[in-house]
Amino acid sequence: MNNTTFTQEDFDVFKIEGLENRMAAIREQIQPKFRELATMFAADLAVELNEEEPLFVHIAQHIRRTKNAPADTWCAIGGDKRGYKKYPHFQLGIYEDHLFIWLAFIDNPRYEKEMAQTLLQNQALFADIPEDYVVSLDHHFPTVTPIKEVDLEKGLTRWHDVKKAEFLIGREIWSDAAILADPNATQAFILTTYKTLLPIYQAAYTACLTD
Repeated sequence: MNNTTFTQEDFDVFKIEGLENRMAAIREQIQPKFRELATMFAADLAVELNEEEPLFVHIAQHIRRTKNAPADTWCAIGGDKRGYKKYPHFQLGIYEDHLFIWLAFIDNPRYEKEMAQTLLQNQALFADIPEDYVVSLDHHFPTVTPIKEVDLEKGLTRWHDVKKAEFLIGREIWSDAAILADPNATQAFILTTYKTLLPIYQAAYTACLTD
C-alpha cells in the first residue's frame, strides 16, 4: 500500500466553475491518485483471479464534453487495452460528496443479456453480500438502493430486457468519513469491496469468454 487517499480538496474540485478549469483540476489533482490506486488494485485483483498480467486500467478523460463540467469522474479496472465498457469492470470514482466503488455493467456491454441471465440464474452469489453494499441501475445518477432493500430479480430482469438499463453494485465512502484520514484503511476498504464482488464478476465474465 501507499499513502494515497482522498481529501476534502479532492471533493471540492467539483465546486470549480467551468469545464476547462474543472478538468484542469481533475487532471492535476485526481487522475494521478486514480492511476496510482487503480494500478495497485489491478495487480491485486489479477492475483485473486490467477491472471499472469495486471488487469487493464482506464482513466475517464471526458473528451466528448464541450460545455458542461463533469459532476463526477472515475477510473476503471478491467476490459481490454481499448476500453472497459463492453466488459464487466471495477470502478473507483468521485462526486462532490462521496467516492463510489463499483462492479459495473454499463452502456450496453457485449454479451449483456448473457451476463444478466447468468446472474439471474445465480442469485445465490448475492446472498452473503454485506448490508452496507448498494445497487445502482443507472450510473448517470448518484441514486442508490441498499442491497438488502433492492428487488434483485426485478433489477436484473430489467437489465436483461431494457436496452438502456444497467447494473452496478458496490459501496460508497462519504467525504466526511473518518476512514479517509487513514490511507491504509481507505485502500483496504476499496480492495475488500472489489474482492467481495469477485465471484459475481467471475460468473458474469464467463459469458464473455466466447469473444
